[in-house]
Amino acid sequence: MAASKPVEPQSGGGLPRWQLALLLGAPVALGLGAAYLWQRSRAKEKRAGERKTPEGSASPVQGQLCLDGCGGDLSPLDRAQGAKNKGNKYFKAGKYEQAIQCYTEAISLCPKEQKSDLSTFYQNRAAAYEQQAKWTEVVQDCSQAVEMNPRYVKALFRRAKALEKLDKKKECLEDVTAVCILEAFQNQQSMLLADKVLKQLGKEKAKEKYKNREPLMPSPQFIKSYFSSFTDDIISQPLQKGEKKDEDKDKEGEAAEVTESSGYLKAKQYMEEENYDKIISECTKEIESKGRHTAEALLLRATFYLLIGNATAAQPDLDKVINMQDANVKLRANALIKRGSMYMQQQQPQLSTQDFNMAAEIDPRNADVYHHRGQLKILLDQVEEAVADFDECILLRPDSALAQAQKCFALYRQAYTGNNPSQVQTAMDGFEDVIRRFPKCAEGYALYAQALTDQQQFGKADEMYDKCIELEPDNATTYVHKGLLQLQWKQDLDMGLDLISKAIEIDNKCDFAYETMGTIEVQRGNLDKAIDMFNKAINLAKSEMEMAHLYSLCDAAYAQTEVARKYGLKPPTL
Repeated sequence: MAASKPVEPQSGGGLPRWQLALLLGAPVALGLGAAYLWQRSRAKEKRAGERKTPEGSASPVQGQLCLDGCGGDLSPLDRAQGAKNKGNKYFKAGKYEQAIQCYTEAISLCPKEQKSDLSTFYQNRAAAYEQQAKWTEVVQDCSQAVEMNPRYVKALFRRAKALEKLDKKKECLEDVTAVCILEAFQNQQSMLLADKVLKQLGKEKAKEKYKNREPLMPSPQFIKSYFSSFTDDIISQPLQKGEKKDEDKDKEGEAAEVTESSGYLKAKQYMEEENYDKIISECTKEIESKGRHTAEALLLRATFYLLIGNATAAQPDLDKVINMQDANVKLRANALIKRGSMYMQQQQPQLSTQDFNMAAEIDPRNADVYHHRGQLKILLDQVEEAVADFDECILLRPDSALAQAQKCFALYRQAYTGNNPSQVQTAMDGFEDVIRRFPKCAEGYALYAQALTDQQQFGKADEMYDKCIELEPDNATTYVHKGLLQLQWKQDLDMGLDLISKAIEIDNKCDFAYETMGTIEVQRGNLDKAIDMFNKAINLAKSEMEMAHLYSLCDAAYAQTEVARKYGLKPPTL
């Protein structure tokens, strides 16, 4: 929807956003309809195989060595190497207990000053323990190896995997973060583990935090933009002449038109006045009194519950409206759209799709159904179906500039990711047509700017963002996008930060601005400030899923502070 910050697709190109919080040159291109973050030049990923094998040659040094004392006048180190080599043979044969005995012998024979060799023997024994699923022993031996060789990638990664098995996610994250930095983010196996653990940590923390969070009303700009994404929504329409409050009608000589006190009508009046904090309580009065606007009050209350991030309270109200067979069909369809969007935020796409399909069945000429279902299809990477829905929306409402702009963006993403230059150009021409026909549609310029940034047409993209700001000077997210563009285009850090700071000044509830500022501060090496920014964004998150993502970024930054403290490892900084 127009008001929300960019939403990541469920799949597709680009780096995980936790990695963007660690790696230089990351946040380069974000659009209002969807977010796509790339490095300017992505190194080719090395798909390494499982790191199960022990280290060292399997052939013995200076003759056939064994554990029963043969070896003649060999030095203690040579004897230790021989025991290790024997262990490697047992390991490859799947005889892990015998391999462990050999590695133990190697450790006991090795001179203590030979730290590099000792660390290898411990790491090899840890590999054998790993095959026996003895995770505590794996951690102990890897810790010995890392103590002697702090940048020992194999030992760090093996310990990370064992820590995950022991459900020690925080310690696992620190180890795998060190591995990622040491490998310059080139090994997919370690990156996948980091991504997995960060998501698990984020979900766990968000579940607890979201359950106990204080409801927070978004900024007026966000609320107005949210409602502007609906055209067939009865509850967002201005008060009609016959609906005005009793005291207003007295002034106009129209008091006879209303004979009841309606909490819902008061709530509508508060909406016009942007006095949003009173809306839920007035709707509750209407519902408890079983007034004639009960269905509308249920839907409006549910909508504001969703806006303050209380999906648990919203769902029963939405369910009631949907099941009211005698209610206005547009109310029921709108409730289905909002419940479907809620399910998508909760990562339940099947339930979301069911609700949108039901809305299309009961109100087939409701343009909002197709518009919002099109957005859902984009998130599910079902671009052709998304375009079909946008087309249906446009057929029903030819003046729907938002649907036309988002259709162009869907076509552009499909062409861009499919590496089809002719279709990319067709989509770019489509954007030109949209902004020509709908010069007051801010999102048209914003989505076009996203595409232009992809094409490295930075100057024109900057002009498009300027148009957005001209049309919507209080839209904080546009300033964030423009700031990111300055970083990619001109590498102008000061200008980029000034624009993002301006976004926060305009809307101090813009979680996207805090998130972006946090990501940049990580890249600058200002980790404490980055964590502070991420925590501010966490407190403003509008859904548990958003909160989980933000916790992942915060945990990634915190893990980096620990890695820097323990091992002196830091990624490049701006």
